[in-house]
Formats: sequence, C-alpha cells, structure tokens
Amino acid sequence: MGEILSKILTYIFVIIIYLFIYAIIRMIYFDIRAMNRKKSGGLADAYLKLINLRRDLDFNIDESYELEDDEVIGRGAKCTLRLPDKYLSVRHCRIYKADGSFFIEDLDSTNGTFLNGDELGDEAVELIDGDKISIGRLNFIFVMPKGVDE
Repeated sequence: MGEILSKILTYIFVIIIYLFIYAIIRMIYFDIRAMNRKKSGGLADAYLKLINLRRDLDFNIDESYELEDDEVIGRGAKCTLRLPDKYLSVRHCRIYKADGSFFIEDLDSTNGTFLNGDELGDEAVELIDGDKISIGRLNFIFVMPKGVDE
C-alpha cells in the first residue's frame, strides 16, 4: 500500500515539475515572439507597451503594439488598432506621426483619453518617450526607441 502511494506521489510531483517547466518555456516563447514582431520589417518608429497585467483583464490583449504613421484606436471594426475593452469608444483616440513626431488626440470618446493623468482636450498633443496613455481600463507607455527621432 505504501509503495503504491509513493509511486502516485512521485508521478504527481513529476507532472507538477513538467507543468512548471512548460509555463516557463511558454513565457520565454511569447517574449521572444513579441521581440521578433518588433524587429520584423525594421525597427518600429514607436510602440505602445501595456502596463496592465493581462491576467487582470477579461479579454485578450498583446503586450505591445507597433505604431505606424496613423493609428485609430477603439473597439470598432474599422480601427487600425482594435482593442476589445468595453470601456473604449468605437473610435476612441488617434495616434499619428507628423514632422517626425507622434501626436495623440481624443476622438470625442465617452470615457476620455488621458495623457500622464491629464484628460486630453480638443487639440492633439505631442507624445514623448515614456508618456503614460490611459484609455478605458488600459494603461500604456509610449516608447520611441533611441535614434528614431534624431
């Protein structure tokens, strides 16, 4: 009886170790995949890095989003950066590039767009590396890699 119980506990322990190793390899895989996505096609001019813990959200979201010359963020199907947060408007905000700089503007969203804790007004505001952008329940850091704005 003791020998059977010992074997069962050994198998359970081995399974737990394999699950732990699988979780670590999965995290490494997703980190490498995110880095490769940024590197594909050259270095992105800028990107948004998610601050929220993804496990705290009730929908799927990426860790980061590359920004092209003009991105409309919202829940709508026609948005270039579609995020399924129910607190976002269909067309929530816009981030665009002009004269080598990125700007953000609110598109009359219901819950507003916040930059470094301050709600955006009617005019577009220039983004700088490290700015915190809050839309709906999501918080992002605006990242502009070194050498892009030079």
